[in-house]
Amino acid sequence: MSDRTSSSRQRSHVTFAVAAVALTAMAAGGALTAARSTNWWWDNLGGPDSSHFSALDQINKSNVNQLQVAWFYPHGTTGFNPIVADDMMFVSGRNSSLIALDPTTGKEIWIHENIPGLSVRGVNYWQSEDGKDKRLIFTTTPGPFLQEIDARTGKSITSFGTNGYVDLREGLRNAGIGFRVPNPGKVYKNTIILGSATGEAWISPPGDLRAFDVVTGKRLWQFHTVPEPGEFGYETWPKDAYKYVGGANTWGEIAIDEERGIGYFPTGSPTYDFYGADRAGQNLFGNCLIALDLKTGKRLWHFQTIHHDLWDLDNVSAPQLVTVRQNGRRIDAVAHAGKTGFLYVFNRVTGEPLWPIEERAVPKSDVPGEQSWPTQPFPTKPEPFARQSFTADDINKWLLTPEQQAELRERVLKARNGTGPQGGIFIPPAVGEDSISMPGNQGGSNWGTTAADPDKGLVFVLGIDEVAILKLVNVKDAGAAGRGGFGNQAGAQAYAQYCAACHGQNLQNPLPGVPNLTGVTTRVADDVIRTMVTSGGGQMRPVPGITDLELAAVIQFLSAGAGRGGGFGRGGANVVFPPGPVVASGGVPTPALAPDTRPEFGGRGPTGGNAAYPAGVEAPAMRFATGYNVMGTSTSPPYSRLTAYDLNTGTIKWQVPVGDDPQTVARGGPANTGAVGLRTGIMPTKAGLVFLADGDGKVRAYDEETGKVLWTGTTPAGSRGVPAVYQAKGKQYLVVVAQPGGGRNGGGRGGEAPTLAPDAPRGYIAFALPSK
Repeated sequence: MSDRTSSSRQRSHVTFAVAAVALTAMAAGGALTAARSTNWWWDNLGGPDSSHFSALDQINKSNVNQLQVAWFYPHGTTGFNPIVADDMMFVSGRNSSLIALDPTTGKEIWIHENIPGLSVRGVNYWQSEDGKDKRLIFTTTPGPFLQEIDARTGKSITSFGTNGYVDLREGLRNAGIGFRVPNPGKVYKNTIILGSATGEAWISPPGDLRAFDVVTGKRLWQFHTVPEPGEFGYETWPKDAYKYVGGANTWGEIAIDEERGIGYFPTGSPTYDFYGADRAGQNLFGNCLIALDLKTGKRLWHFQTIHHDLWDLDNVSAPQLVTVRQNGRRIDAVAHAGKTGFLYVFNRVTGEPLWPIEERAVPKSDVPGEQSWPTQPFPTKPEPFARQSFTADDINKWLLTPEQQAELRERVLKARNGTGPQGGIFIPPAVGEDSISMPGNQGGSNWGTTAADPDKGLVFVLGIDEVAILKLVNVKDAGAAGRGGFGNQAGAQAYAQYCAACHGQNLQNPLPGVPNLTGVTTRVADDVIRTMVTSGGGQMRPVPGITDLELAAVIQFLSAGAGRGGGFGRGGANVVFPPGPVVASGGVPTPALAPDTRPEFGGRGPTGGNAAYPAGVEAPAMRFATGYNVMGTSTSPPYSRLTAYDLNTGTIKWQVPVGDDPQTVARGGPANTGAVGLRTGIMPTKAGLVFLADGDGKVRAYDEETGKVLWTGTTPAGSRGVPAVYQAKGKQYLVVVAQPGGGRNGGGRGGEAPTLAPDAPRGYIAFALPSK
């Protein structure tokens, strides 16, 4: 559709086919859910719906203040979301190993060690109807490859796929350019559903959504997020865009309505993120919430939250499935929190918004070759959970020197900016001139930061405020083409200038508490690395003076030969771990990858790569690019807040900053600021508690009704990722993961890493009520 059609016309409405899918799946899905005990944390993100919700109530408001450390496993990796099922907890640690623990003691049951490039954010669990076949499903990078391990024995399942692996590049255009699968996807019946991280080059793989048979590895369906000729949405792109445009991918989290057999997929921006001269149009299915029939991969409905994205405002966090009550009716809804700071709420079957979403005019781009979209969707309800404007009054006076404040004030006053409370969302980037983007491309809601109490209609969002100031430059002037931007030589030079003093010339940590960076990009996602460098974290301070081009070059340098391999679980490849029940090593052998032969530079940086356009495609005469330009420490507090929405009324029930930023407090600033760059999971429970592991070395229990803190526990550092709540042998546990040391920490920005006694809790830490 080449005309300026609104999202409501682009979205398909309820049909008899949708109803038939729902009814058939409901009839077939009961046996699967009935087989699962609510005692366990069966699924990545807690369950198929990714709500992080636990139906356990042994720990409640009357006794939560008695929680204490029950056990800890010191060798755990932050950011990896555990699974607990059938008296085993599955975690990552010990040099990129998968480990089964006793969930009541933390004792190792088995270790499958040294799995190259093990997925950084978790695995998934599947078992057959008779319970005799139990599998862990995960991805490895480079590749990427899909593999499985027998959950009972820890040994690879070589009958899966081809000699134990599925090559996820097969059937995907441009899959050799920056393609990874960092998230574990979701299990639905006998299938594993996957998204991907496609890279951000202007020539990139598309973000196709795919399903594979759990037992055989056979690909069952594939949904093209950049439509091909004859498919719905093809007309929203140039005619040849499907040959070269990438992105529009679910690199974040998926939610599944298991009874109806519907999957909800948030998609990111098309590539290149900030300049779209080669992708004129509305660009479906970029920046969408898509509902798919999980048996066939057919689209049921979609809603596009950003048309022709120019700000990298990906949809990332898990859509939340809740039941609300309005005007005497029960409505099954899905709510998605965006980087925009808006919460978008729909009838989960029909795709109709519960409250009007208005198309409003937004500023037009004046960049040569660009054709920005004239309107964008604005929900009228509920209220935003993040700040959407940034002025000189919002500059951080605690973390910037007076000179830095003055310099930034002058820059902000000269920048292109909007007016009103939503003035900073849709200001198009300009050439040679600053433009304000707020909450920013790393702000709003990101991975792991949504949860729900489904039956009460409550949705919880951890919102982040991090202004980005964008400025486009001509790629030729940016020293791209490998000479000042993205080549390995440039990356090595930038690493030597900014990183080697602490991390060592050979990536080995020469200083106490400084992590080894060998293989870091196979275990830590690019967005996490960017946040650590720009915002700091734990022992690590923000890196002053590094440009976005240099940061991209460093990430590419780390992901090249110097950075492939080794471990990171408890400090790097040079750590000697105590003996343990090792049952296997290395996963299954996978094919060696051909070297990257793209000319001059790769596709992991903000301007992407310069691989040639396909023959016959009309390429833009010039290209413009900008860095991410995230300025988390330049944004005044609160840096992050936890918002509770009551979607029965469409209102904010309460909103509170989450914890303290120690550096802000140390410099005379206020307490209760929230943490900078926080990425950590929220766990609501049936007992009316909302647990959150914050960025300041604390884990807190909030009252679901009021947001009041009812209990605070201590961890050795900030946490990153989604913890677990489960019950084993009659006792309920809350498990969070936190490691001292900047790179292994990754949550918030603390002070110096503490010196811990050998028996001090770290890694995976289990809290429980004292035994009677």
